[in-house]
Amino acid sequence: MIAIYILIGLAVGVVTGYLYRQSQAGKNIGSAEARAEKIVDDAKNKEKELLLEAKTRSIEIIEQAKKQEADFRAQIVRFEERIDRKEKELDVKSNNLDRQKADLETKSEQIKQIQEEIKELRQKQLDNLQKIAGMTREEAAKVLLDNAEKTVKEEMVSLHKKLLEQTREEAEREGRNIIAQAIERLASEVTAEVTTTTVQIPNEEMKGRIIGKEGRNIRAFEQMMGVEILIDDSPDTVVISGFNSIRRHIAKLTLEKLLADGRIHPARIEEAYEKSKAEINEHIKQAGEQAVYELGITNFPAKLVHLVGRMMFRTSYGQNILRHSVEMAKLAALMAEELGADVSVAKQGALLHDIGKALDQDLEGSHVELGKKVAEKFGLDARVVEAIASHHHDTDVSGKSEAAQSVEAIIVDACDNISGARPGARKDTLENYIKRLTDLENIANSYEGVDKTYAIQGGREIRVFVTPSKIDDLACQKLAREIANRLEQELKFPGEIKVHVIRETRVIEYAR
Repeated sequence: MIAIYILIGLAVGVVTGYLYRQSQAGKNIGSAEARAEKIVDDAKNKEKELLLEAKTRSIEIIEQAKKQEADFRAQIVRFEERIDRKEKELDVKSNNLDRQKADLETKSEQIKQIQEEIKELRQKQLDNLQKIAGMTREEAAKVLLDNAEKTVKEEMVSLHKKLLEQTREEAEREGRNIIAQAIERLASEVTAEVTTTTVQIPNEEMKGRIIGKEGRNIRAFEQMMGVEILIDDSPDTVVISGFNSIRRHIAKLTLEKLLADGRIHPARIEEAYEKSKAEINEHIKQAGEQAVYELGITNFPAKLVHLVGRMMFRTSYGQNILRHSVEMAKLAALMAEELGADVSVAKQGALLHDIGKALDQDLEGSHVELGKKVAEKFGLDARVVEAIASHHHDTDVSGKSEAAQSVEAIIVDACDNISGARPGARKDTLENYIKRLTDLENIANSYEGVDKTYAIQGGREIRVFVTPSKIDDLACQKLAREIANRLEQELKFPGEIKVHVIRETRVIEYAR
């Protein structure tokens, strides 16, 4: 019985387990299907999203491609338009070239025709010359060449004269502008001195003291000072005479010291002389330092500055050399700045151009030679030496003379003429004035073919009238240049002299 129950229990357990497993399997199948359906739904949703995104991307790509295509088409259109324009321009140029070629061919034909006509006319002219004059071909050719040479010579003279006048006018205009600007920016004083110095004495008794017993004092004074004392009937006045201006000033200062002291004898004269000499040397030193300071020159040694100061006691035609040199240096600096030259060299050359005059009373030689030696001794710039050596003749700007080697030398030469020629700068005697005018006219009259000459404008201009039958236009040009060159070589004058050669032809006929 128990076994049956066991069997029945086992059967029931088996059936129950089977049913339970079937139910669990059904549940698992249902959940798997649900998950599968969810996965399928998610996949479908993802597919829709991807399709939508792909469509959007494809639309963007299509739009971009369309835009690029439109840009490319527009670029192609522009290229086509440019090519069309180029083709049209080429067509126009080609047509122009064709026309020019045709014109050139026409002109070439015309030139050939004209050449043939010229040959025919020339041959006719030669034939006519041979018939009329009985000349051979060679003789006729010579006549034609002579006529052609004369015509060309006249044209060259006319052209040369025109170009020379234009060049001179332009050079004068530019030069006047530069000189005017320099002079306008410069103010200078005029100093005039002579070879005598007057000293006022307190009373007539002092004249006896100055002379001394048996002339002892005056002899000692004159011997020591190197000057001459003139004591005449002029009241309360003693005149010191001497060509050496420094000695004359030392003598004046010495005499003034003696008059102030009242004691006049040889020992006292020597003592006062030494003091006066020291004072004059100090005055010279200060004058030189003031001059270089005023011009801004800092590279001069002390001895050269002292020589510059000595120029204060020298004059030329009544013009103080130091003031003249300082004025020149200022003019030279202004002109050098305008012309782009070396301002420092121009100033130094102008200041030292007459430095030889500080020594020519004590040493032999011209002031130009002495000045050149001084500049070389102190090792100055070669252009400064050149300016000193060349300042006493009109510089040849053509480059044929040594004086034309630097612009600074030309500027110094020009400034010397400007400073010496300005009104009131220098004094001249009537005899020298008349002699200069006479020399001008004599030089011009010495040439063959000159009829008469007139020196005008105070010797600044000379007018030369020539005989037309003896001198032609070309010879007038040559004569003017020769007279100018000779004036430069033989005469010394400030500024410039204008030479006019005048050739006048008059034809007179009478109708009866």
